[in-house]
Amino acid sequence: MDRMLYVAMSGAKQAMDQHAAVANNMANVATTGFRAQVNSFQAVPVLGEESPTRAFVIATTPRADFRAGPLSETGRPLDVAVRGDGWLVVQTEAGEAYTRAGNLQVGADGQVTTMAGLPVVGDGGPLVVPPGAAISVAANGLVTARPAGNAATGLTEVGRLKLVNPAPAELVRGEDGLFRMLDGLPAADADPAVTVASGFLEGSNVNPVEAMVELIATARLLDMQMKSLQTADQNAQAANKLLAAG
Repeated sequence: MDRMLYVAMSGAKQAMDQHAAVANNMANVATTGFRAQVNSFQAVPVLGEESPTRAFVIATTPRADFRAGPLSETGRPLDVAVRGDGWLVVQTEAGEAYTRAGNLQVGADGQVTTMAGLPVVGDGGPLVVPPGAAISVAANGLVTARPAGNAATGLTEVGRLKLVNPAPAELVRGEDGLFRMLDGLPAADADPAVTVASGFLEGSNVNPVEAMVELIATARLLDMQMKSLQTADQNAQAANKLLAAG
């Protein structure tokens, strides 16, 4: 019996997943530090007595496009962009996670956090600044604070941003959009070679034009797979009628 129906179904499912991934990329065109999701698929021949032209579609593990996004100058002291490869480290309930979104803020308790409220990790632990202090971040990630009304001689070192640079193959994206080390791997160590630019933010690395073209292409692919499903169903109904008539 020809399993065209199941072959078309596998293709339709993967096309739908790809369309959802591209739509998510489009939705994050303006998200600071966003890394586009890349889905990969491969054809696997159907084993058995079916036609050798039949092949299922299976998906490989989704990965991310780690190319850097464009930098835009904001002039805000707590906006930092990682130059080249590397990540900022934040603390979550599940442990350390990595992000390129450097739009930081100081909470009511003086702790430096992301805009989502996640504590930013320093080389020596959490970063806490005095109330009302003016903050500056050096290229090497050193955070200094100047109390209100004090001259530059009153600068106090708060700590240094923990900047890491694990291999892309060791990272996996979580449902919260943050990256983490693969299960079984230890947290990444600080890398002194990673630098940041203060007063800048990194934009999304999604190219809106390319994403729109891909969105249209995946929509057409999904439509083709759905037509294949309809054809398989029509063939099955015609075969049943022939058998019933015989």
